[in-house]
Amino acid sequence: MPKASEAQASIETLTMRRVIFRLVPFLMVCYFFALLDRVNIGFAALQMNKDLGLTPSMFGLAASLFFVSYFLVEVPSNLALQRFGARRWIARIMITWGILSAAMSLVTGSASLYVMRFLLGAAEAGFFPGAVLYLTYWLPREYRARVLATFTVSIPVATFIGSPLSVGMLELDGLLGLRGWQWMFILEGVPTVLLGFACLFVLSDRPSEARWLSSDQRDWLQGQLDRETLAKRPIGHLSFWELARNKYFLAMAIVCAGASSTGSVLSVWQPQLLKSLGLTNLQIGFVNAIPYGIATVLMILWGRHSDRTTERRWHTAIPLLLAACGFALINFTGSGSLSVAATVFAVTCALVGAYAFKGPFWALTSGWLSASTIAAGLAGINAIANLIGGGIMVNVVGQIKEATGSYALGMLPLIVLTALGAISVLVISRDQEDGVAITPAKIGSSAH
Repeated sequence: MPKASEAQASIETLTMRRVIFRLVPFLMVCYFFALLDRVNIGFAALQMNKDLGLTPSMFGLAASLFFVSYFLVEVPSNLALQRFGARRWIARIMITWGILSAAMSLVTGSASLYVMRFLLGAAEAGFFPGAVLYLTYWLPREYRARVLATFTVSIPVATFIGSPLSVGMLELDGLLGLRGWQWMFILEGVPTVLLGFACLFVLSDRPSEARWLSSDQRDWLQGQLDRETLAKRPIGHLSFWELARNKYFLAMAIVCAGASSTGSVLSVWQPQLLKSLGLTNLQIGFVNAIPYGIATVLMILWGRHSDRTTERRWHTAIPLLLAACGFALINFTGSGSLSVAATVFAVTCALVGAYAFKGPFWALTSGWLSASTIAAGLAGINAIANLIGGGIMVNVVGQIKEATGSYALGMLPLIVLTALGAISVLVISRDQEDGVAITPAKIGSSAH
């Protein structure tokens, strides 16, 4: 290898190692608490529903209101991040949602719970797509699937660790006159506020501002990213309203909705599903963690395989098909001594599919969007997916459960949604595995 090439490879290796180790672990910890604050209502329900007199449909509505406000604020939040800088804006998001999460301990009935869940969704909106957008400022294309898969591993890890942690906090019941679920909200909200202030010191807005990189490293990284920015993208410059009418953008939102629905529904309802099988709260905490532990490992391996093969299309579709199979299996788990093992296996299939999907999907999506549309595009796709997944499907499961008495029947619509997502991504990216074959002309004609 010529010396110039060796030097270039050395700069690349050192630069990317420093960027990844500086930013990704910290953002993973931040995202861990975002997800913990989002899913802890499922564990709080083991005590809270009785205390507040909540029916399944009332609880489903409360859980889903988070995603309604999340949908409304997501795109404006990402545009604000682009304008004011990730360092300040991510800090603002975390401090706000941490305070509101701790304040969830003050709810006294269904009305106050509805209000707090709505406000919490608005406060947290923008963190995930903002973090993905922020990482695109630092990651060349060939690094994105593996790093985004590693970043999003916080999702199953949050429940893998959070399940026993949350039910353990429920055991603080009665301490200082507070119920266990109140302690859980307080103790999981305070660290988020502290991490928000830490953002101001750990994050840098752009590579050009990173004093922790050498000048050669900054120049190499910025040069790589600038060359990628100049390359043509399937979705070129579009206004927000043109983007909102673009059929490829909407299709990708539906694709994402399958995985989002899987994660949201199971994070909210899975503890109660396991409780219906006769498990104690402590047993639920540990059994609930098993599928997330398995998903944690497999989603990283799947993201690495996608980067190694540079294939996105099937790496996005296959996990959605696995999730559909998992939800189908839940309806055949039966009853008796084997029902717990069968249910855990079915849920594991669904969650592995939902989380293995994320790295390849966000790498594919960020590669489609031009620099002028990526902020609104990433936020819009995530917002629509969360509205369908959390705002609608979480509520639908509660309504069907109340009408039929069955959690399994409540999850039947998810089979259709995840299968539809798999088919959609195969259709819209069929011309080329990474989706680049969709031409600007086609995109432009579909936007009007």
